[in-house]
Amino acid sequence: MRRDGRIRATTVLAVRRGGSVAMGADGQVTMGDTVVKGTASKVRTLRDGQILAGFAGGVADAFTLFEKLEQKLERYPGNLTRACVELAKEWRTDRFLRRLDALLLVADAEHLFLVSGDGNVLEPDEEVAAIGSGGSFALAAARALRMRTELEPPEIVTDALRIAAEICIYSNDRISVLELGDGDGPVPGSDAT
Repeated sequence: MRRDGRIRATTVLAVRRGGSVAMGADGQVTMGDTVVKGTASKVRTLRDGQILAGFAGGVADAFTLFEKLEQKLERYPGNLTRACVELAKEWRTDRFLRRLDALLLVADAEHLFLVSGDGNVLEPDEEVAAIGSGGSFALAAARALRMRTELEPPEIVTDALRIAAEICIYSNDRISVLELGDGDGPVPGSDAT
């Protein structure tokens, strides 16, 4: 984590509604105060498209955590809760892993978790979760859209991320969105490549 506890890296958002879950992220990568890439992919599917995962923070750190999560999913198949708890425990106690600078959002058909290196595995009450520097903006927009519209999760994610991109200088509007069951491809209408 940064010294002030905030990751200034991106915006990742997940929304669940009516048995469907979508996760998306902007594409901006920054180093300090410089944008170095605008089309990064920060969300992916795991376990043959059964799980969505997204990250905010250091890319290499996130890939290390994705590998660790996949190991936990192999050990606890069909139990995302246990896999996330075991990942958080190892992340907090392992001398190497606790230095990793990232946060994860993880979702399957039944659960949505925010996982951090301080041992937290949080499942939001409202079935909406966000991480990264623009996370609060995307979270507020997604909650409002979920409460006041009949939009499907991919539409909510896309619209909320666009709103966050207008506010957060560490996020852009090159958005990629995945929905459970759609394979590794982007949701139609997103800017993902």
